[in-house]
Amino acid sequence: MKRLRDARVAVVGGGPAGLMAAEVLSAQGIVVDLYEARASVGRKFLLAGKGGLNITHSEAADNFVSRYRERSTEVGRWLDHFDAQALRRWCSGLGIDTFVGSSGRVFPTGMKAAPLLRTWLTRLRTSGVRFHVRHRWTGWDAGGNACFVTPDGQVSTNADALLLAAGGASWPQLGSDGLWVSTLAARGVDISPLRAANCGFDLAWSPHFSDRHAGDPVKNISIAFVDADGHRIERRGECLISAHGLEGSLIYALSAPLRDSIERAGYCDLTLDLLPAFDAARVRDEVAHPRGSRSLSSHLASRLGLSGVKLGLLHEVLDKSAMTHPERIASAIKSLPLRLLRTRPLAEAISTAGGVRLEALNDRLMLKALPGVFCAGEMLDWEAPTGGYLLTATMASGRLAADGIVRWLQDE
Repeated sequence: MKRLRDARVAVVGGGPAGLMAAEVLSAQGIVVDLYEARASVGRKFLLAGKGGLNITHSEAADNFVSRYRERSTEVGRWLDHFDAQALRRWCSGLGIDTFVGSSGRVFPTGMKAAPLLRTWLTRLRTSGVRFHVRHRWTGWDAGGNACFVTPDGQVSTNADALLLAAGGASWPQLGSDGLWVSTLAARGVDISPLRAANCGFDLAWSPHFSDRHAGDPVKNISIAFVDADGHRIERRGECLISAHGLEGSLIYALSAPLRDSIERAGYCDLTLDLLPAFDAARVRDEVAHPRGSRSLSSHLASRLGLSGVKLGLLHEVLDKSAMTHPERIASAIKSLPLRLLRTRPLAEAISTAGGVRLEALNDRLMLKALPGVFCAGEMLDWEAPTGGYLLTATMASGRLAADGIVRWLQDE
């Protein structure tokens, strides 16, 4: 049995998974060297918290776990060791209080990521974690040592175990560029192709509509579509018109089934209910109400409160002839047809689907093909919607992999 204080572990990646693993390992007295490709750690973490750091979610455990879709069973096991409540207690241990917002999302009291990250890094450095920035992992040398490219050339490290927490491929300018895929694939690791998650989608907007409404929020709507398995999905919320199509919270929440439908059919047809609070009969009656000398725009605004971008969407879909028929207008208001063509590029996505298949790992998150090499975080083949689910599972996987390393070192 190896004494843990004689062990040395290399952690690749300075995101939440890598930092959490480093914390668990250093608490066991293990010497931890953390390598980050960029000039500082936690860059994507800071970006996620720019508008208010959504640390986790307060909903019931069963519902929480279901957010991980086809990987809910596996990710549920990670959360058995570190769930939403454990994450809030961990924050409290850093001196960061949290609160539950009106949507059930959990935030630090100050809403910002920077104070939490600063306190966390101070604790890690105090515990002995050694940080090496501008060190990009490139694989292994002939002796099995992990290799890194640095501004001063190539270096290698002879660690007892290696934890890869290199992220997916979204926001590559922050460090998660997915270059690790070819390196691991060459070693026989089974990898699912990386795909955009929590992303926007392209539509064929007319230049007039795009120029006029790009950046406009579309509030209080309902989206409906049939997913790749033939199930009808309907959800209310709000989205955002982009120059290329649709994005925003409602679209991100549905991005996985929307993406899967596009992959199967080449497109995804959906409908928008622009006034979900009004039933079809009321909309029909209000549109058909005599408007006298008022313009159609004034009529729809006064009778239904329909104006701005919602009115623009009607004009985008209906031709001039259709806009003279009250029944067609009313039908479009309640079921406006749109066709999604593709996801936005992976680099623009909030997160990544695909990665190292969980079947390629044992229950301690060690690669079956590479003993002593563990993986955690977004580089694994799972996904979740925004709302704190991503961050919670990412940190849980870092803890689980670190516990796996401790047990593996003891066994070795």
